[in-house]
Amino acid sequence: MEIINKKDFVEIKFSGYSNGNVFDSNIDEDLKKISKDAKPKETIVIVGESMVVSGFDRALEGKEIGKDYEIKVPAKDGFGERRKELVKTIPLKIFREKKINPYPGMILAMDENLVRIITVSGARVMADFNNPLAGKELVYKFKIVRKIQDGKEKAKTVFESMLRFVPDFELKGNEIVMKGPKFMEKIVDALKEKFKELVGKELKFEIEEEKAEQKEDKTEEKKA
Repeated sequence: MEIINKKDFVEIKFSGYSNGNVFDSNIDEDLKKISKDAKPKETIVIVGESMVVSGFDRALEGKEIGKDYEIKVPAKDGFGERRKELVKTIPLKIFREKKINPYPGMILAMDENLVRIITVSGARVMADFNNPLAGKELVYKFKIVRKIQDGKEKAKTVFESMLRFVPDFELKGNEIVMKGPKFMEKIVDALKEKFKELVGKELKFEIEEEKAEQKEDKTEEKKA
């Protein structure tokens, strides 16, 4: 029996529920309830690193691999309590300038947030910037499928979490060597300490050599 600890990399299968309805999942049957076209993706999280809501994150610690679990997560440990100050009155002209015709119940993206329109009255629109799941108790059903031991897979997980993409890299003994354009060198420097803590390997950076075809293009430009 293997117990999961903080900082472990684990693959999970899960479904999240609010008021009995699925709001997130990587299980095909449940995912289809959200969108018929959605396809499940492998989900790897680092326990204790806030890659899922705090209540779910804490619940992963101390669990067994391969066992099914169900937990309740209060609003404060999920998407937070509702905040009155996030319900705002916005001039209608702001929406019109963006060619948006708001109506009650409409959900749209504004300032990198999901916003729900509450009312439209005259020249004013009342909008709710709270997360749609704020103030709600959540239920998670989950299973820890496996614990990741492979250094390369761990590195991919950290890169995806911190950079939102997986760069070109290779594993060399106790080092992970990442390759990329020179401007990324400072970004890599900022990641080194956390990378060592999570993956247990030194993160190094190599400036990616300019591709031959790019050099040829520049040469042609100069000739022109």
